[in-house]
Amino acid sequence: MTSSFGGPVKPKPRSAGSAGKGRSQPKPSDRLNPKTVNPFNGTAKHETAFSAMYTNGGIPCRLMHGSVKHKLQWDTPPEVLPFDPLLVTLAEGLRETKHPYTFVAMIGFQQLLEVDRAGDKAVPVLPRVAAAVRLALASPEQEVFERGLAGLTCLSTAVGPALNQHLKSLLSYLSKRMMEKKYRDDVTKTLQHLEQNGGKECLSMIKSKVPTYCSIHS
Repeated sequence: MTSSFGGPVKPKPRSAGSAGKGRSQPKPSDRLNPKTVNPFNGTAKHETAFSAMYTNGGIPCRLMHGSVKHKLQWDTPPEVLPFDPLLVTLAEGLRETKHPYTFVAMIGFQQLLEVDRAGDKAVPVLPRVAAAVRLALASPEQEVFERGLAGLTCLSTAVGPALNQHLKSLLSYLSKRMMEKKYRDDVTKTLQHLEQNGGKECLSMIKSKVPTYCSIHS
């Protein structure tokens, strides 16, 4: 095919819009929150038992979206819920990396440990809960580690000195992160909570793992 000037007609380059027609385009929200998943997608890959249970309706709370902030709505009052295995499953969920799992697991864990007699209810499952928190503290993911710190603080507040017998392995990970400047303040605050709730025995354990730690009573 030739033009009126006798030369060949070059095909017009396809625009990006026409080239992408028929294919789904990324949404602005994908850039703002790239780690969000549909929890009810049956093909979703589950990182922990928590996300699998949440997807199947096994966690008795759900995320309520608010105009300013999100909150949890419990199907059953958390005061009457058994901690075995719910508290363990929520602790495992601290290692999730996608929304809404991250939010539900962290807030659910916190709120369950704030009910009346939470310490008495948590002690029987403490070995399993402490093990789950330890895995969060061992994660290379910054947000997972930070949720591990927050979870450890909540657990310490609820069970007090009962946590001391599980501290040795937990403190090993805090000691390692204490060497990193970006974590130093948060780790120090967590250690202070542990000492406050665990007493002199806890302080001795902390000093053995983190010699530079200064007691809250110094």
